[in-house]
Amino acid sequence: MKSGPNDDNTPDLPDDGDFSDMLSEMRILLPGAQMLTAFLIILPFNGGFRHIVQSEKYVFIATLFFSLTSLILLSAPAVQHRVMRPLLDRERFKHYASRQVVAGSFALGIALVLGTNLVVSEVFGHVVGLTAAGLMGAMVIVVWWLLPVWLKRNTPI
Repeated sequence: MKSGPNDDNTPDLPDDGDFSDMLSEMRILLPGAQMLTAFLIILPFNGGFRHIVQSEKYVFIATLFFSLTSLILLSAPAVQHRVMRPLLDRERFKHYASRQVVAGSFALGIALVLGTNLVVSEVFGHVVGLTAAGLMGAMVIVVWWLLPVWLKRNTPI
């Protein structure tokens, strides 16, 4: 049943009880996390991996950690939804699941930046690798985090 605006002066939105929007978001994010993780898992078995410098191995392990973390957090709502069936408090579940997706996206963003540093440093050297990672980090921050906040603030109600 619809009513007037909420106490915080925002209009009522359509029922947000279904998970179709979250499912669509995970369908976009999960393949990226899966591909990055798969690449990182096979990388040490490449013949040239043992020849990279120790600092790049540390970047590799951090990248793998963040990539796996993103994969776990992004897939967690689907697993939790199955384990918790029947779902009694859909709103509460969606609240926590949304937080996990955001945390997984954050971890994926870090993994993308570190992966950029790892690959570009190996090909062009550390200075170019750090520059490319900085640019990738700035792009992730602007496009994933700052742009949505700006759009939300500047969208008329």
